[in-house]
Parts: sequence; C-alpha cells; structure tokens
Amino acid sequence: MNLKKTAFYPVTAIALVAVFAANLVYGAVHIPFGEVISILFGGATESEAWRHIVMQSRLPQAVTALFAGASLAASGLLLQTLFRNPLAGPSILGISDGANLGVAFVMLFFGNSFNLFSVYSLSGSLAMIIAAFLGACIILGIIIYFSTKVTSPVMLLIIGIMMGYLASSVISILNYYSSADRVRSFVMWGMGDFSGVSSERLPFFIIFSLAGLFIAILMIKPLNALLLGETYAANLGVKIKRARIIILLCTGLLTASATAFCGPVSFIGLAVPHIARLALGSSNNTLLLPVTILAGSCVALLCNMLTVMPGADSVLPLNAITPIVGAPVIIYIIVNRKNIQYFK
Repeated sequence: MNLKKTAFYPVTAIALVAVFAANLVYGAVHIPFGEVISILFGGATESEAWRHIVMQSRLPQAVTALFAGASLAASGLLLQTLFRNPLAGPSILGISDGANLGVAFVMLFFGNSFNLFSVYSLSGSLAMIIAAFLGACIILGIIIYFSTKVTSPVMLLIIGIMMGYLASSVISILNYYSSADRVRSFVMWGMGDFSGVSSERLPFFIIFSLAGLFIAILMIKPLNALLLGETYAANLGVKIKRARIIILLCTGLLTASATAFCGPVSFIGLAVPHIARLALGSSNNTLLLPVTILAGSCVALLCNMLTVMPGADSVLPLNAITPIVGAPVIIYIIVNRKNIQYFK
C-alpha cells in the first residue's frame, strides 16, 4: 500500500512536466515543439517572434501558474487541516478579500497609481502588487490577533468570514463612487490572470512562494498531530497557539503572494487538496502535502492552457475556467461527505 501511495510522486511529477511543456507549445500562435526546445536552450529559430513569445510570454506565464497553483493548493490544505473543515479554502479567512481591497483602493480610488509621501510614484501593476500585499497582511494581522484571543477554530473561522464580508462591503462602496472605466478595470483584474507577472518581477514571486512552501513543509508534523485533535496534539507536545499562528502566517504569505501577482484565483486552493486526498486515500500530510503541491501546479497549468480557445485570438478569463475544474470536485465532496473520512 505504501508503495502504491509513493508511486503518486513520480506520476504527478511526470504529469507536471508534460503539462508544463504543453503550456510552452500550445497557444494562439502555433510553435513546433522542436523550435520551443531550441529557443529554451538558446539555439537558432526560424522566427525571432517565436523566441519573444516563448521567452517573454509563455515561459513566465507557465512558471507563474506553476508556483501560484502550488501556493494556493498548499494553503488550502493547511486551512482544511487547521480547521478540520473540508470546505475551508484560502479565501475563507478574508485574506484574499484583503488583497482585493488593497487593489480596489489603488484602482478605484487612486486611479491605478498613487504617490507615496509626494516623493515616490508607483503606477501600474507594481502599485497593485504592493497594495494587494498590504491589504492581505492587514487582514492577516487582525486574524492572528484574534487567534490569540479565541481558542475555538470554528469561532476563528467565523471571524475570518466576517472580515471578508467587511472587506467586500468597503469594495462595494468604492465601486459605487468610482467611474465606469475604473470599475471595469477592477472587474477584469478580479477574473485572475497568470500572464501579468513580467520576467523582471517573476523572481520576487518565486521567492515569496518558495518561502511559504518551505514553511508549510516544516509544519508537516504539527499538522499530522492536529489531525488527531488539539487535545491529543497538545499531549504530544505541540504548542497549539504557536502552531496556529505559524500556519496562519504561512497561509497568508502563500495566498497574499498568489493574489497580489495573479489576482484572486478561485477554486484551486479549495478543490486540489481534495483531489490529492482522494487519490492517495490518506490524510497523512507527509504524503499528502507534496502531492497536493504538485497537483496544484498541474491543475493551474491545465487551467492556463484551457483559457486559450483553439482557433481564437482571444483568451478566456482564468476564473471562467477554474470553476469548471473545481466545482464538480466540491459537489462530489458535499454529496459523499458522510462516506468519506478526511481527518484520520
């Protein structure tokens, strides 16, 4: 049985390599696989336009999807384990809503740019990234504060949901008083996009993502202890409050970085942990977390491919595709919840 579960590592890794390569080949412009390989290794190519498409568009977009999917899937698994709730996701604590609020302030109130102390001027995507990160961090700080006051994970979950509602209310007010052009720009950002991270900013996104994933891996043992309940985990020597704060910080870092750079991507963080859990038939995070990270990258890359319609020049919004993949999984979980034991 252990050999069968371990086999998911190479299988998922092979699937990840395949779908990553497909992202480099498939697109509105057809580029032969041999040409893509030559371009990646610095060889000659029939068209310099192909080189620009692969190196400046498809490769950064595929790498962004890889790390964003891994980050969102890992944060979803952390939250589902912490709250022992199969329907918990990265947006459940209002962290994504906090990032949305930060971007809303920039795009709806400041008009996509703002001056800092009348000295530094930030504009475009950089302003949105900084604003999204600050908004997410503010909400996360509030949640961490309440985590020291509230002992029940359910109550903390409800507080997170309420914070999300408050952030959404402020966004609605900003929408009401903003011009139609600014509202449209904000709505377009809210549809999610893996193509918005340039080659210059991609290293920063990778660093934030790797830091969060590294912390998540370090928390595997406390997470496995929490599967047995907080009382049992405390008897095993796990410091519950400290573990909860570290998990929340890790989740906040992963969610905030993905949302700040890619927009609010839906369903990946909620559905992918269930896909990995059902495939493995186990909630042991030693096996589950790595498979969830790999599966999250695979699903994000697959969704990124599906945004490009065959024979069409236009690209579909990312959040128009992710529910097609994630919603059936969640429906299956809800219908069969009594017959599935998640936290064991």
